[in-house]
Amino acid sequence: MSRPIIAILRGLQPAEAANVGHALIESGINKIEVPLNSPDPLNSIDSLASSFGDQALIGAGTVLTPEQAEAVSQVGGKLIVSPNYDAEVIVRSVALNMQSWPGVYTPTEAFAALKAGATGLKLFPGVTAGPSGLAALRPVLPSGTLVYAVGGAGPENFAEWIKAGADGFGIGSALFKPGMSVAEIAGQAKRIVAAYDEAAG
Repeated sequence: MSRPIIAILRGLQPAEAANVGHALIESGINKIEVPLNSPDPLNSIDSLASSFGDQALIGAGTVLTPEQAEAVSQVGGKLIVSPNYDAEVIVRSVALNMQSWPGVYTPTEAFAALKAGATGLKLFPGVTAGPSGLAALRPVLPSGTLVYAVGGAGPENFAEWIKAGADGFGIGSALFKPGMSVAEIAGQAKRIVAAYDEAAG
């Protein structure tokens, strides 16, 4: 079963990418982004995509330019996540047949991102928008718009976010921090998946 959870592996090292990816997929998380401000991120994405590209959605986060999106595509990435709205990044990602998830915070950014062709919206920072912010935004968005809450969303409040209209989540430090063992990551992933399943009911 695929869950609408994107694992954010900020700080991942290429040498551990395959083992971490395997642990996440086995635990029930099959959407993985390596932020481009991680050490040697393209090598990590290449490793993940070559190992798991047929069973997981692999790509990059903190993508700020069309050129970065192209570089991710060249190593097999299919997912582009950004902290901001940038029409050029969205258009280039979609043209390369990749999913584009730009960060938005306001209705203006949300509608501009959708107009540019975004696959879905990353509400960021979720911690400041809060479920109440999403609940206010949700009624004006086009039907079927996917919104993932990122930052301030996790196992302790999945239910609150889902009630407010969140379709999914990006999970970073609650799931992965540099230096964690593969066993620790697997344990966190299973806990997060179980909390999501319970909240989604």
